[in-house]
Amino acid sequence: MATLEVVKYPEPVLLKPAEPIADSEFGSELVKFANDMAETMYVSNGIGLAAPQVAVSKRMMVIDVDWPEREDSTLFVLVNPVLEEGRGELVFEEGCLSFPGLNVPVTRFAEVRVKAQDISGRSLEFEADGILSICFQHELDHLDGITLMDRAEGEHRKRLIAEMKNQPWFKPELVPAEHLE
Repeated sequence: MATLEVVKYPEPVLLKPAEPIADSEFGSELVKFANDMAETMYVSNGIGLAAPQVAVSKRMMVIDVDWPEREDSTLFVLVNPVLEEGRGELVFEEGCLSFPGLNVPVTRFAEVRVKAQDISGRSLEFEADGILSICFQHELDHLDGITLMDRAEGEHRKRLIAEMKNQPWFKPELVPAEHLE
């Protein structure tokens, strides 16, 4: 396994919808990429990672919300995921590996029903609530070109912009003008 570089906001790959993974792309290279994504997520102390965050504009994510608290954690590798249904609402203070050191409250569905493919291309469906629901929706946002900047509202958005400007990784020249309003 290899550790991949996590790109930071506002890299262009984070700001556009990712491409679906075609049936012809399933195989050993996709498995290796999934393993590399998982390794990168774990090394970065994350609980989720979407392919655009490692500069690959493909609809794939890895999630492990139990790691590192439990040795029997479950790694989800989801290819071409779709949010089939969302129910309820909750607000959660979210961080993001592409916005290191920054957090913002985000309103999400409390429960979701998900449809996706596994790393072998087989269809799967599941329901999630709590942190798994939040993490799935956060990573799905990445696949749709939506970032924490898009989810932050009001004073939280102003605070996020101000804090971001002080980060060594921030590249203001890449930020779309509408993101700084």
